[in-house]
Amino acid sequence: MSVVPYKDKEGTKREQVAEMFDNISPKYDLLNHVLSAGVDIYWRKRAIKLLKKQQPKVILDIATGTGDFAIEALALNPEKVIGVDISEGMLAVGREKIAKLGKQDVITLQSGDSESLAFTNNYFDAIIVSFGVRNFQNLLAGLTEMNRVMKPGGTCVVVEFSKPKSFPFKQIYNFYFKYILPIIGKTVSKDSAAYTYLPESVQAFPDGEAFLDIYKKAGFINTKCISLTFGICSIYVGHK
Repeated sequence: MSVVPYKDKEGTKREQVAEMFDNISPKYDLLNHVLSAGVDIYWRKRAIKLLKKQQPKVILDIATGTGDFAIEALALNPEKVIGVDISEGMLAVGREKIAKLGKQDVITLQSGDSESLAFTNNYFDAIIVSFGVRNFQNLLAGLTEMNRVMKPGGTCVVVEFSKPKSFPFKQIYNFYFKYILPIIGKTVSKDSAAYTYLPESVQAFPDGEAFLDIYKKAGFINTKCISLTFGICSIYVGHK
């Protein structure tokens, strides 16, 4: 059974995740940076640098949220970045940020579901995802769809939380994630479920080699996992 944000409500994981992000969208960026002590910015920059050699011109940002990863991708000087997300609340915040930067001609944010992307086969030079695949209703289906819309020779870069394994960081991390983070998240966002769902979804997520196995089943080749910050985060790279 998949982890969902609102255990007392009906609805699919997709529907509940969309509702959750709509609820927390006004405070999402603030909480993201505070709860990670700003290191999430470094993780995204590190991931984008992996695409520098390829210099992709058309990029898809899955689960774009408020557009942080799409904006970071501007460092690659792309012709077009399309961000898709199931939360209109998050997209609205992202569009405001992009408008302030004056980058509407390069970055477009639109509603979209990872498991049913509205793009033709072999369309994008690269696909990026930060902290989004954990929320897919069907991980294999979402990754397979991403593979479909990416050109042969393209690169997919996924940034996602993972579980530290070494003492004492594993214990410190688990305590913070289980007891401290939900309190801060609830206080700031006013959504008690959202930041309880976060640690639960991380614990349930198949990270490391388990994710690479699913990545390969989705059609990606030459896959690798790069562990960051004592194993809190991982970057998964796949090619087509």
